[in-house]
Amino acid sequence: MNTTTQRVDFEGSMGAKLSARLDLPAGAIRAYAIFAHCFTCSKDLHATRRISADLSARGIAVLRFDFTGLGNSKGDFASTNFSSNKEDLLGAANYLRDNFTAPSLLIGHSLGGAAVLSIASDIPEVEAVVTIGAPAEAEHVVHNFGIKLEEIRESGEATVSLGGKEFSIRRHFLDDLAQNNVLEKVTALKKPLLVLHSPTDQIVGIENATRIFSAAKHPKSFISLDTTDHLVSEDADAEFIASLISSWSNRYVGKIGAVRETENYNNTIVSETGIGKYQNLITVGNHQLLGDEPRSVGGLDSGPSPYDYLAAALGTCTSMTMRMYSDFKKFDVGKISVEVSHKKIHAKDCLECAEGIKDEGGKIDVFERKILIEGLDNQELEDKMLIIADKCPVHKTLEKTSIVKTSFK
Repeated sequence: MNTTTQRVDFEGSMGAKLSARLDLPAGAIRAYAIFAHCFTCSKDLHATRRISADLSARGIAVLRFDFTGLGNSKGDFASTNFSSNKEDLLGAANYLRDNFTAPSLLIGHSLGGAAVLSIASDIPEVEAVVTIGAPAEAEHVVHNFGIKLEEIRESGEATVSLGGKEFSIRRHFLDDLAQNNVLEKVTALKKPLLVLHSPTDQIVGIENATRIFSAAKHPKSFISLDTTDHLVSEDADAEFIASLISSWSNRYVGKIGAVRETENYNNTIVSETGIGKYQNLITVGNHQLLGDEPRSVGGLDSGPSPYDYLAAALGTCTSMTMRMYSDFKKFDVGKISVEVSHKKIHAKDCLECAEGIKDEGGKIDVFERKILIEGLDNQELEDKMLIIADKCPVHKTLEKTSIVKTSFK
C-alpha cells in the first residue's frame, strides 16, 4: 500500500511550535497512532521513520513529532523535562482529536516508551500501548550524563554530549525525573500493553522490560527482539517491529465491525484536514478514508478524487447487485469484477443519449463499465447479468435527476 507523509505542526506544552509528520495510508485508515521518539532523538530517526511508514502501509496513520527544543521543533531544550515531554504528547493527542481522530494507539521508543506509559490513562480514546526498548524508570537516562552528573547537581547546569550533539541539562530535569514514577502508572494502566525489547540492548537492559511486564495488568504481551540494537538500526528489524505492532494491535484498535458512537452514524461526514489544498477526511460510520485531487491539479494524490469515489460507488453497487441476483437464482457464478472509467463528452457526440439531451448542448458525464465474471461461458446467463447490472441502484440514481438540498448547520 502506498503512503503519504504530511508536514504538520501544533503547539507544545511550553507554547512553542512542534514539528511533526503524519504518515497516512493511501487507503482506509484503521486507526491513528502517536509515536514518541527516544531521548534527544527526533521524529526523523531512521527507526522512527521506518516503523511509522511500515505501520502506515498496514492502515495505521502515525503522527511522529519532535519534542520541544529537539529536531525541527521550536523552544529551548534546556527548559524542558520529562513532564513537559508528557504534556507535548497530550498536545499531539489533542491535535489529532481536533483535526482527524483521537489516537487509539500509543507507541514509545526508549524514554518515549516511558512517556507513553505515563500518559496513556489520560487519553480516554487510547485502546492499546506499545513500548520499544523502554526503561522502567524515567531516571534511567541519567546514566547518559556520565561525569557531568555531579556538575549538574552542584552547579545547576552542564553541557552533555549525547549522540555526537551537545545538550544543556539543568538540575530541574533531574529533579523532575525523580518525581515521575513510571511503574506506578503501569500498574494503574488498565489498557492492553505490548512490550518489545532486545535481550542484547546495551543502552536499556532487558531487566527493564521484565519490570514493566511484571507491573502491568493483563492483557499484556512481551516479545523479544532478539539481536536488535537499541536504536533499531536495521531495516529488517524495523519492519519486523511494525508487523508485530500491526498484528497485535488489530485485536484492540480498528476492529472490523466495531460501532463508532456518533449520532450521525448513517451520514457521510467530510471535513478538510488542513493538509494540502484539497485533502479531506471522509467518515462514514465506522470507516475513514481520504479524498484528494491528483498532483497535476494541485492536490497531494493522497486519496481518490470525488469522481473516483463516484466511479467506485457505481462499480461496487454493480458487483453487489449481480452477486445478490445470482445467489437468489442459485446461479453458479464465479468472482465478479467491475472496471469503471469516467469521462466528459459533448452531449451532441453521445450516441446513446436521447435527442432531448443532445439538444441541451454542453458536456455530459459518461461512465463506462467493463464486467468480468470468472468462469462464465454461458451467453444466455451473460445477457441476463448485463440486464441485472443496469438495475444497480447507483446506476439508476446516476441516470435519474437527483435533488441536493443544502443548508448551514
